[in-house]
Amino acid sequence: MLNAKQLEAERRLIESSQRQPRHFGRLYDRYFERVYGFALTRAGDRTAAEDITAETFRQAFENLPRFEWRGVPFSAWLFRIAANAAADYFKRASREGSLPEAPGPTDDAWESRLIEVETRARLFELVRRLPKEQRQVIEMRFGKEKSVREVAQGMNKTEGAVKALQHRAIESLRARIGDQNE
Repeated sequence: MLNAKQLEAERRLIESSQRQPRHFGRLYDRYFERVYGFALTRAGDRTAAEDITAETFRQAFENLPRFEWRGVPFSAWLFRIAANAAADYFKRASREGSLPEAPGPTDDAWESRLIEVETRARLFELVRRLPKEQRQVIEMRFGKEKSVREVAQGMNKTEGAVKALQHRAIESLRARIGDQNE
């Protein structure tokens, strides 16, 4: 949950974006990973999650002038848009026969998904702080689902070097997660 100082900074950023739409990019950058993570938990498919995320931010940008600050994190509004975009995506895909009907979440499932999204967003932020090569290995191995051999070829490294970088990156992430939980 955001503290009062963070909520105030968020309010100022939203108001700035409402006055000058070019500032919306900062909101996009700030919330992209959370919205994408949420969409991924809803869709279970990267392509669908990308479509849902794009639609979410398109609608948020179009409707931002009508957004009214009520002291609730902006992410709550975005998640509501994303949930509706996901439902629309699956209805459309179901009519076209390209995807099965998406299961609707229960209240408990909704809360679990939001917790999962926040956890993923925190992990993405920690990965971003890793040294360049460690970050590349993690992104390629887990983000792009490449094998150790494919990562080694892509980075011009031996498979052993990639495994060592991956090990150090995971250990670093574990330590940082532990520090944040204390």
